[in-house]
Amino acid sequence: MVFDLKYSIAFLTTFFVVCVSFSFLINWLFLKVSFNLGTRDNAELQQERWSAHIKPAIGGLSFFIIFLVSISVIGILPRENPLFLDKHLMGIMAASSLGFILGLADDAYNTNPLVKFIGQLSCAFILILSDVYIKVTGMPAIDFAITVFWVIGLMNSINMLDNMDGITTSISASIIVGLIAVIFAQELHQNNFNLIMMVGVLGSLVGFLFFNWHPSKMFMGDTGSQFLGVFLAACGIEYFWQYKDSAGDFLEFKQFVIPMLMFIVPLTDTITVTFRRLLRKQSPFVGGKDHITHMLFYFGLRERQIGYVLIGISLLSIPLCLLLITGVVPWTWITTVSAFAYFVTVFIVFQVIYNIGQKRKEALSK
Repeated sequence: MVFDLKYSIAFLTTFFVVCVSFSFLINWLFLKVSFNLGTRDNAELQQERWSAHIKPAIGGLSFFIIFLVSISVIGILPRENPLFLDKHLMGIMAASSLGFILGLADDAYNTNPLVKFIGQLSCAFILILSDVYIKVTGMPAIDFAITVFWVIGLMNSINMLDNMDGITTSISASIIVGLIAVIFAQELHQNNFNLIMMVGVLGSLVGFLFFNWHPSKMFMGDTGSQFLGVFLAACGIEYFWQYKDSAGDFLEFKQFVIPMLMFIVPLTDTITVTFRRLLRKQSPFVGGKDHITHMLFYFGLRERQIGYVLIGISLLSIPLCLLLITGVVPWTWITTVSAFAYFVTVFIVFQVIYNIGQKRKEALSK
């Protein structure tokens, strides 16, 4: 797939528009004919979802359908190497497909947490066997462990973030926009089959957002969040974790900067909820209305305003990262510390808002 820049942009733009249209049509049809497919019982909705209304959780089906369409498009594109010889691509396909099946089973049968964990672990192992893993220390055992933690953590993080209309959809879309921007900034668009899948999944998210933005008509369900979790984790490994000065160095904090910034919203939410629940001696894996999104509501923002704020924070990371990647801002210890300081600042601001929102929530319940 040796395309020049103009041809690549024209092709990807056309493909994106087609995927958005296809996603909109698929979800519109699903909404018309399958209203009860993937719905959850009232007790679970009241525990996990901000909206107490029963809505079909079928958005993830459209993600996977268009993901398969993207793979079929890859199959007919001119290429130098056969598709089945690209083990990175095959690993991402296989792990994302397993993530979809895992989420579909959970939506249909509410699978046992241990079974779900084993499935997530299998997704990580598939990526590792496909040579898609985080190379931080140069010691395979440690790098494999970090990769497993990253994949399982992000699959659960994306799932936990799916608690209010449009949040996970829009944040996942912004992360993919960041991925695409990084690919073009590094001039990696040629011979890049991953780019086709990213544009396809981005199109599916945008098409679905018409039905998922507040007030939503449907949810993505675990089918969507588990698929997105492993897909974003794998693509993040490929394009966000590779910034290292020397392969011989054991550890570079610089390598954590790009993924930390690009995934700033799910990371801050998951860290906040996990530690606060542990302090309350509660399980961090049980759904609840104690996320940053909920506290922003009690703080005084409306559902759409919450979406705008989190999307803005996520999108702001893209130019910050591109400044570093392209060398406009040189990599130094000062820029590394500044990036960590930015992340910590956002985290602290969220904690202040969280505490205020929690107090207002408690006041309303009295």
